Amino acid sequence: MVNNFSPMFFDFIVTSALWFYFIGGFLLFFLFFYLLAYTLSNNRELSFQYLNHLFYKSFLRLTRLLVPRHSWQIDQDITKIKSSVIVCNHVSYLDPLIIISLFARHKTIVKTRFFHMPVFGWLMKNAGYLPSSTDDRFTFLMIKQVERMKEYLLKGGNLIIFPEGSRNNTGNMGAFNKGAFKIARLCQAPIKVLRISNSDKLFTPGKFLFNTRVRNKITVELIGSIEPDYLHAPPTVAELRNLVQKAFAAG
Repeated sequence: MVNNFSPMFFDFIVTSALWFYFIGGFLLFFLFFYLLAYTLSNNRELSFQYLNHLFYKSFLRLTRLLVPRHSWQIDQDITKIKSSVIVCNHVSYLDPLIIISLFARHKTIVKTRFFHMPVFGWLMKNAGYLPSSTDDRFTFLMIKQVERMKEYLLKGGNLIIFPEGSRNNTGNMGAFNKGAFKIARLCQAPIKVLRISNSDKLFTPGKFLFNTRVRNKITVELIGSIEPDYLHAPPTVAELRNLVQKAFAAG
């Protein structure tokens, strides 16, 4: 019992340190810059996106420092992606943080209930993030963001989407929502397919503590690049979804 207690205690200490930084670091340091951007920035959306990118990047750097048994391998070509709809699998709460940390200019789709949260909802709305459903008072926000998406992508921004909609720890890809492919077709944008592996071994779904004790490699790979001929042979939404599913199967 003593032998089990000691490693779990270390997990608790590391987890507490990480969440203390995530909450305390935001309130004591980053919130000032968000307020500054809200007040003074000429482009509030891009400023908030960049601050989100920096905040998650710093959090993950601290994670790497405190949990050295987990190594990280990220394809260098990923950070060069621009003007694309980025589609990724979803196995851990860390996945959105990991992907956002790679892109200074980004938007993403977030569960609508998070837009109701104080501070967090304010951050997401000002960053130009999209609610996942249009069944409540955020319908107008969703429509406005979709209407502006083509221009945003043309100017170098990326839209990050997890088409499974929620975490999937079965080992197999879950059913894909159509939203990502509707937006890609509407905006005539290329689709970049990313795969995250083993982030769930660091922060397992359903558990509070980070798992610091296992040796593990977290990888983020670019496994597919889909660039349809929208002008001469525009694909259907179903065809785009099938191409992404094939990329995951081949990858």
